[in-house]
Amino acid sequence: MNPTTPPAAATTPEDLPMVVNCIAYRKDGGCLGDITLDAISEVLGRPDTFVWLGLHEPDEALLEKLQDEFGLHDLAIEDARNAHQRTKIEAYGDSLFMVVQTAQLIAGHLAFGETHIFLGPRYLVTIRHGASLSYAPARRSCENTPELLAMGPSYGLYGVLDFIVDNMSPIIRDFREELQQLEQAIFAETFNRDTIRRLYDMQHELMRLRLAVAPLQDIISQLVRLHPDLIPDELRAYFRDVYDHVFRVNESIGAMREMLAAAINVNLALVSYGQNEVMKKLAGWAAMLAAPTLLTSWYGMNFTHMPELNQPWAYPAMIVVMLTVVGGIFLLLKRSKWL
Repeated sequence: MNPTTPPAAATTPEDLPMVVNCIAYRKDGGCLGDITLDAISEVLGRPDTFVWLGLHEPDEALLEKLQDEFGLHDLAIEDARNAHQRTKIEAYGDSLFMVVQTAQLIAGHLAFGETHIFLGPRYLVTIRHGASLSYAPARRSCENTPELLAMGPSYGLYGVLDFIVDNMSPIIRDFREELQQLEQAIFAETFNRDTIRRLYDMQHELMRLRLAVAPLQDIISQLVRLHPDLIPDELRAYFRDVYDHVFRVNESIGAMREMLAAAINVNLALVSYGQNEVMKKLAGWAAMLAAPTLLTSWYGMNFTHMPELNQPWAYPAMIVVMLTVVGGIFLLLKRSKWL
């Protein structure tokens, strides 16, 4: 068999919708092309090749096939079956198993998924669950730099992690733009209940995003410092670059959460201020109505000697007194900016 030709088999990746891609590479970083799952062990039998396999929500049968072909650890396969794992990195012999949280904006709301990654000396396996984008762009980017891909599957791991982190930056940017629009609604004349609800939802989503991003720093920090058998020294600078991106995303999330908390507090303060203004005006009008009410209530009492009963000018005089008192209260409240 020609060593540059991938072995053939009865089934192709297109026959299995859960198999996104299964590609073999030469030691020099050149691409051998698509291979089948049954041909993985044969390709790995050559000393100068490695395999990059991408799966999307595989079933148990496919995971068992994966374990047979790559010799993966039972505990790692058991974790891969469950799509709700914490972000972590585990070493099993000469291989690593990682769980990385992913995020994606869908219809204006943040959806979360996760990717399980198996890294060995001769293979890289990614398993996507939930909301996540295909890693085909990351794979193509790696293929465009064969001199780096020649360092093995660890460069593919760098491409995947960098792709995951870079896709979080647009989420932060969209949240920042939406917050700017909500800030205009906060200072509007009328109170909008939907504004405060959206601010709270955004804060909740950013909290979940931070819980997904923060542990990723520990994973990449280990890849920078440890596992020399899998991560060449030449690639550690690339993983440090990803660490820097994760750090900046994490800092941006923290800043956004503080801005959202401030926006919520400002919104509540403005609502309270508006309510106080209404209460002040109501109290001012009530004070103006209290004066004539007090004066006219006297005439409902059963007294014999009242000013209006004996003097013809008494009734107009009482009207002038009431208007003077009400006018004085009005000017006083107007000067105090209660009205």
